[in-house]
Amino acid sequence: QVHLVESGGGLVQAGGSLRLSCAASGRIFSTYAMGWFRQAPGKEREFVAGITWTGGSTYNADSGKGRFTISRNNAKNTVYLQMNSLKPEDTAVYYCVVGRTVVTTHMGYDYWGQGTQVTVSS
Repeated sequence: QVHLVESGGGLVQAGGSLRLSCAASGRIFSTYAMGWFRQAPGKEREFVAGITWTGGSTYNADSGKGRFTISRNNAKNTVYLQMNSLKPEDTAVYYCVVGRTVVTTHMGYDYWGQGTQVTVSS
């Protein structure tokens, strides 16, 4: 059983920053990719960012390029998402994911966190 716990969401004004964290525990693969998706009300779940096991490769959706940075600490089994210059359209529930490789489709991930709400006010 794998357990993912997100933290760091909240309410922030446009232009502000938030840092999301996700700690993984349990019987995970020996090497695994981690990432973030988000889902806004009435919209489909979308890929935000992903990072390979070594951290040597990261991937960002166009919506977050230049503003969002994903990183990880394997000693802590934790992935982070630093979000700067937040916009109201970034408002969504953000989900942490674990899979064997980084893909942009939600079907490519084996484990999901419970989600953390990010709300950006204008």
